[in-house]
Amino acid sequence: MPHARAVTLARTTAVRTGALAAGIVLVATTAASAHVGQAPHVHGFADGFVHPLFGADHLAAMLAVGLWSATLGGAALLAVPAAFVVLLVVGAVLGATGVPLPAVEPAITASVIVLGLLVALAVRLPLVPAALLVGVFGLVHGYAHGAEMPAAASPLAYGLGFVTATVLLHATGIGLGLALGRIAEVRA
Repeated sequence: MPHARAVTLARTTAVRTGALAAGIVLVATTAASAHVGQAPHVHGFADGFVHPLFGADHLAAMLAVGLWSATLGGAALLAVPAAFVVLLVVGAVLGATGVPLPAVEPAITASVIVLGLLVALAVRLPLVPAALLVGVFGLVHGYAHGAEMPAAASPLAYGLGFVTATVLLHATGIGLGLALGRIAEVRA
């Protein structure tokens, strides 16, 4: 019975934390702000780096990937975010080269909702389905990054920027998830 109580406490903590984080993200940023303020002479790594940080949809999804990976634990801790990043790069190449991909924005919105629910409900999927699901989300986020790359940007520098920011957001989510798990264990 103590284990069931710990799981319930962890889920309650995750729901509260997820709701708080979602509220902060929605108040602090908007999806459109990822593209505001780009000076015509400053393109490349910095533009790529800030794109996921200032778009609420990208920010929420990438933090959630890390949080959910921490919930899954084991090999998923690294494999799930890695699947996102690998397919993020594939999607960026598709977007930058103009390969059509339908329903990108609705898919990005769905990724935020689904990842939020996976975190809030502490859903546990086996490694391969979890990595595939997150990988598909990485593909559409990457497509948006590639399609919205400034014309004057170096594709390599821009890509390194958004990949670096993505990895840092995943690591932040993992750190938060592990810390919340420890807090729940202590309270149990």
